[in-house]
Amino acid sequence: MRFTHVLLLAAAVTGLVAGCGRQSGSSSSATPGKAPGPVIALVPKTLNNPFFLDMQRGAEEAAKAAGVTLVVQAAERETDVERQMQIIENLIQRKVAALIIAPSGSREIVPVVLKANQAGIPVLIVDTRLDAAAMQASDGKTVTFIGSDNYEGGKIAGKFAVERLGGQGRVAVLEGIAGHETGDARVRGFREALKGAPGITLVASQPANWERDQGYTVFQNILQANPTVTALFAANDLMALGAVEAIAAAGKTGKVTVIGFDAQDEARAAVKAGKMAATIAQNPALMGRTAVEKALAHLKGETVPAEIGVAIELVK
Repeated sequence: MRFTHVLLLAAAVTGLVAGCGRQSGSSSSATPGKAPGPVIALVPKTLNNPFFLDMQRGAEEAAKAAGVTLVVQAAERETDVERQMQIIENLIQRKVAALIIAPSGSREIVPVVLKANQAGIPVLIVDTRLDAAAMQASDGKTVTFIGSDNYEGGKIAGKFAVERLGGQGRVAVLEGIAGHETGDARVRGFREALKGAPGITLVASQPANWERDQGYTVFQNILQANPTVTALFAANDLMALGAVEAIAAAGKTGKVTVIGFDAQDEARAAVKAGKMAATIAQNPALMGRTAVEKALAHLKGETVPAEIGVAIELVK
């Protein structure tokens, strides 16, 4: 009996060690009963954001339909560019057939894109563009970019803010990561829309690194410094939802127009509840699905457009 207990304990410890060895935020899928075919890798910025979970879902649907293997790996935080680079380098060593990447750093990951080029692995970029100057300087190549027009999305948000405020008000902005192409484009578009409304003043524009808790803290500080702020544009919904919590804590619910970006389920619910005024809808599932389909098309020798747009719309 003691020998049996020892065996059971050893098995339990072995299972625990194996579980600890798995990479957080990783998954793979393939159609049962079919040959796995080429291995396609998707590397989103994180899997702790519903936006990228939707992207993963779309990619998995496409992989299942094609009967190929999809590997999904991501860093814990969107700000962890170094971890994303390590993941990509490991996938290059694994010799995956194609890489689909949502860059955490538009400039920073260019060197690993070049490594993929040198290894003969095609790279497709989704959601966030690579830095054009860095790519040109490195002579790096990508198959295509699949994503929304973030600048236009920011303009849509800005036009809505102008209309909602009647052309008069004090506005704040929560940016993403400083120097990050996606957030920068959204903020540029928003500011461009405000230029036609001289009665609106931009009182603060600060990064909150795409994260909900930072959205709360940063906007709490903005409210303390600018208690008469009347509207907020957050470059993603997580930051917007954090700001909504800061507004509630300050007893100002309903007094600040909040506009987000991504149209996540919780943000849509906040719009319906009147806690947010609007959010900009993208289609991350379509991005993921299209990326897998175009990766397979490229591997078959088919021509893939250099850029594939995904429609956006205002949800209010």
